[in-house]
Amino acid sequence: MKIEVERFSHTATTTLGRLAVEGKFECYTLEDVVRAPGLRKVWGRTAIPAGSYEVAVTYSTRFHEFMPELLRVPNYEGIRIHPGNTAADTAGCLLTGTAIAPNRERIFNSLRAYHALFLKIEAALDRGEAISLRIA
Repeated sequence: MKIEVERFSHTATTTLGRLAVEGKFECYTLEDVVRAPGLRKVWGRTAIPAGSYEVAVTYSTRFHEFMPELLRVPNYEGIRIHPGNTAADTAGCLLTGTAIAPNRERIFNSLRAYHALFLKIEAALDRGEAISLRIA
């Protein structure tokens, strides 16, 4: 299964994207700020580097449940796709939502978007498919 995030909006505290599964729009995403190449990563306040990543479902000790994790992200550990509404919720991860606030600082219906995406990820794994996520 191929997941793609196309970033389209940047504010002082957020980066917004559109997430597609197999080329079809699924939900919006919210991340921390994208830092220019060469600038030092700030833990919990820096967006995931653009690139392609394998996705696995692993146990999160933070959330105490199995969740999607992006593997082998340079200089990052434990990067997940999970519910949340603002940059304060990301800790460097990818949040999902069905709508965006006018000020572009918040997403809405995060749990709904996350559960719909997670069901698709689980179904792909059940079919034996590899899951990749590309951030552009």
